[in-house]
This record gives sequence, structure tokens and C-alpha cells, in this order.
Amino acid sequence: MTLDALHHTLRRGGHRPAVLGATRAGATRTKVTCGDLADFADRYAAALHARGIGRGSVLGVAVSPGPHALAVMLAAHRLGACVAVLDPSAGPDVLRAHFALARPELILASAAAQALAGWARPLARYAQVDLPDLAQLGEVATLGPRLPGCAPKLELASPMAALPRPVDDDSDAVIVFTSGTTAAPRAVVHTRSSLAAGMATVADLVEPAAAQPVLGGATFVLVPSLAAGAPVAMPARSPRVLARQLRQLRPQATFLTPPQLRAVLAADGWFHGRVWTGSAPATASLLTRVKAAGADQAWGVYAMTEMWPAAAVEQREKVLFAGDGDLVGAPLPGVRPAIGPRGELLLAGPGARHRYLGEDPDPWVATGDRARLEDGTIVLEGRLKDMVIRGTQNIYPGLYENSLHVPGVELAVLVGVPAGDGDEHLVAVVQPRPDVDHTRLRAALVRPLERMGAARPDAVLLADVPLTGRSRKPDRAAASRLAAAHLPNLPHTAPR
Repeated sequence: MTLDALHHTLRRGGHRPAVLGATRAGATRTKVTCGDLADFADRYAAALHARGIGRGSVLGVAVSPGPHALAVMLAAHRLGACVAVLDPSAGPDVLRAHFALARPELILASAAAQALAGWARPLARYAQVDLPDLAQLGEVATLGPRLPGCAPKLELASPMAALPRPVDDDSDAVIVFTSGTTAAPRAVVHTRSSLAAGMATVADLVEPAAAQPVLGGATFVLVPSLAAGAPVAMPARSPRVLARQLRQLRPQATFLTPPQLRAVLAADGWFHGRVWTGSAPATASLLTRVKAAGADQAWGVYAMTEMWPAAAVEQREKVLFAGDGDLVGAPLPGVRPAIGPRGELLLAGPGARHRYLGEDPDPWVATGDRARLEDGTIVLEGRLKDMVIRGTQNIYPGLYENSLHVPGVELAVLVGVPAGDGDEHLVAVVQPRPDVDHTRLRAALVRPLERMGAARPDAVLLADVPLTGRSRKPDRAAASRLAAAHLPNLPHTAPR
């Protein structure tokens, strides 16, 4: 599935809804039609071409996901340019390092991102966002509405503007920064073919039906859905508004992160059709709650920036799994798994990233996850970097965390707390669901803790698990600090 094919589908769609929005009451409204989106892409392509953006150019984009961001990606794809996705929330030092590595010729930024780096900086600090002055990093153009003090707007070219012929090769398509340090940032590079393969895998997995709405805002949701003729609704930020949006929209497929699902459930939300979640651990208990709230199916998707998606598992199969670790399902068609010398899961396939920016191509993606292959499925055993060393034991939290998700548990992680001389205490940080009796919850945890054998934690802390990043994954370093602060006499609190 290529972005060029999507453009043709949008052009044929005319006035059919493409991207839907939600009112504060949760009502659905057409935000952009298929024809609008195709026009935006053509006019952005002409405007960028006039500014010298073409084959081999790198275009920095600091814009929230949505129709205009997708139109820019379609425009860049036509021109043969590579889009570098820049996260304004990454912090000034990290963002400067990203710019230095990607070297974009032009930066397209929303007015909001520029304002938070300038006259609205006090508000940015209140929101715990710290941005550098984008204008100091390179040439900037404002995408969308412009506010005072922002860079000049990228003006849409005339609908009649001449467009260059679409580029048709396998050059770099997108750069996404994932990890590393300010001194050595790391960025994933997908080519046009790996991007197309990933989109095709999503389309084959989800099989969106034409004219039936889909709820989700990420690019890997927008492209396959729109290509199938299904309008896409952008999820509301407020959990209560999102819950009302779900009730009114009744989407055929819903894509939300685990934290979003938990927030909707807390707001008494009701689901419809099939629900897909990923980017953070999706436990069997969470998927079960989603199905109990109306979903026909609830799927956990194992994916990463380097390859999405790689595997998927439905709630029923996950609940029936009785082994240790986290079952993430069978590899999707074209995905080749292997286990490395350290027990690390390696993945290859047409949807795998081409390389890391500045490094040589490598067909195998090192996931950083310890795993095993069992009856044709992938079972995760924990992140290699999350290994806890207690005495002479190497403990991988992923082998045991699922057993802590008894009824009444919202989220649970096992973390190491430094104990001196390189040794660690093992602490379970367990987040109860609202209104759950803590005494009863501790009683419910007794048997699962006993079954953990030599990996039984030294202490259990009932507290909210800290989250981090755009996908709101558990922040294990913060959870370790939280455990150390709340359990100063840790050696004496062991439940042995």
C-alpha cells in the first residue's frame, strides 16, 4: 500500500468524509473531506517544490497528527523528500541533537509549537514542556493557522499550480527519533518500500470496511483506513468526551493506547466493534475489561517504530495462556522472528526499518526484549535493560508482571531498588483501580506472589505507576525512585 495509491483513492472520494472531529458533547462532524485532503496534499507539494524541496531533501515536521500532517507526508512522498518527525516535547537539548543529526532543509511547525518556544514559554513551563527557539535551528515555516510572532506561513499554492511528476523509487521516506542521548541520538529510517509494507500489514490485519468509521489518530491508522474508504475520527483528548464520542460514532475499529483505554473505562465508556491497542503493555485483564465494555474483540498489538506491527493477540487467546511471560501473539505475515545469543528477540521482514540514521543497513531489528518462541507465537520475558540483579539471581520482570494483574489491579511493574554493592531489592509497584479496597487487594496478591518463587519481590507498594513518553509507558526508573522513597527500610519490609 503506497501513499501514491492513497492519494488516488482520496481524489476519487470527492465530498465523502475523510477525517472526522468531535464536539465537546462528543458529536461527530466532518472535519476534512477526501477531496479536501487530496487538494491539501497537491497544494503543499507545489508550495514545497517552489521552495526547493525535492528528491533527497529532508523536511522537519513538528505538527500534531491529523489531516494537515498527513497531507504534508503525501506531498513529501510525491516529491521524493524524507519527513523527519520532530517531537516538540522531547526537551531543548534532545531536540537540538535531533536537528543536528537529521539536518532538515526546512522545518514545518505548528503555531502552538512555536508559541511555546517563544512568547508562551511561561505556559510551556507550567505544562512541563521546554522548547528551543525553532528559528535558531533552521528555516521555519508555519503549517496551519499562524499566530503573532510565528514564522511566515507555508502558503498553499494555487489549485492550478503545476506539480512535478511523482518520484518512483525506494528512497528514504521517514525519520523517527526513538532513543539515544543528546551526544548520540538514534533515529529510525524507513524507506518508501518498508513504509508501504507496514501499512499493508496493518490493512491486512484490521481489514477496514468502506464507509464505516474508524477511531484513531496515528498515521498507521489514517493511511490504511482512508485507503479502504473508511473515514477516520480523531480521538478527543478528554476521557469523558472520548467516551461520548465512542457511543455516538460506534466505530468499526478503535485504536487507543492502554492509558487511553483505562481512562475511557474509568469514564464509564462503552466500546463497539474491534478494539486495538499497543505502544505500551496490554494486559489480559485490560483486554478483558474492554470486551466486557462492549467490544466484539480486543487485540493487543506488538509493534515498535522499527517494525509495526510485528505480532497481535486477541483477548481470548491471551487469557487462555498459562505460561510465564507476556504472550504477544503469532508473527504477522512476512515477519521473521529469531532469538539471539542473549535471548533477545530479533525481527526481520519487508516492514522492518532500513537502518538507523548514520549507520549501515541491517535486515534484523534488535528489539531489546528477551523472548522465547512457543508453538509459533512470541512470548516476551522482559526488557533486557530492565533485568534486576538480586544476590546471584538475574530476574526479568516481564516473566512475572502479568501474574500481578489480579482483579482490582490497574497496572503493575517489578523494579529494582539499589541496595549497595551492585545488588538490588525487587519491589512490585501495584496501581489499584479506583475504589478498590487495599486490604482485599493485598490478600488477592498473596497467592500470585507465592507462585513467583525465587523471584518473589521484597516488598509491594500500592501506588500509581509513573508513566512517560507520548505512548505513556511505565517509567521504571521513576517507579524505582518512588519505591525507594516510600520504603526507606526496605530490607525489613520483605513479605517472606
